[in-house]
Amino acid sequence: SFDWNDGLFDVTWSENNEHVLITSSGDGSLQIWDTAKTTGPLQVYKEHAQEAYSVDWSQTRGEQLVVSGSWDQTAKLWDPAVGKSLRTFKGHEGVIYSTIWSPHIPGCFASASGDQTLRIWDVKAPGVKLVIPAHHAEILSCDWCKYDENLVVTGAVDCSLKGWDLRNVRQPLFVLLGHTYAIRRVKFSPFHATLLASCSYDFTVRFWDFSKPNPLLETVEHHTEFTCGLDLSLHNCGQV
Repeated sequence: SFDWNDGLFDVTWSENNEHVLITSSGDGSLQIWDTAKTTGPLQVYKEHAQEAYSVDWSQTRGEQLVVSGSWDQTAKLWDPAVGKSLRTFKGHEGVIYSTIWSPHIPGCFASASGDQTLRIWDVKAPGVKLVIPAHHAEILSCDWCKYDENLVVTGAVDCSLKGWDLRNVRQPLFVLLGHTYAIRRVKFSPFHATLLASCSYDFTVRFWDFSKPNPLLETVEHHTEFTCGLDLSLHNCGQV
């Protein structure tokens, strides 16, 4: 285990070194850790002016890029081999809660914000690529479908999950209702194109298949406090 002197909000594994991971912290910094060296962080990047609430390592081949999102309303692009950020993305009018790379399109990431929008960015283009007013509430989480490069899901304080086809964002592709408090994290399955999991301040984890007439597959009520994060195993399709 590693210690840091402020809260840690998110973590991402390196895609090119099995021992390396990056955390994001309440003091606005990112920490790079090496599980083979337990002495402390390899590097600390301190650029965000407020809480660094999300961090994600690109999964597309041929690039080693990290994106972070902060309550200072900016996202930042990093190359872990470079000591400072490569670029800062501005445009959100509220805190950024989630920044997630597209698993398909190199240099493309999504961000979800307290300004009630989902935004799509291209690191090679100036400004924001797409702004989607996805909810009438703060959006705490988003994720990309692993089987459809145009499909992104959002989870919000209004207790709903919405799926968005980036080619036509006038209406959501699907809306999933069932949570009774804010949705904190949503993740698409790595094994099934229409399966996703969400967790919430209602203490539950829920599994959904948006292709079914009754999309709620299962509600797991084993937590006795806020459920703040979840992820699905890439190796075992039944493990969360």
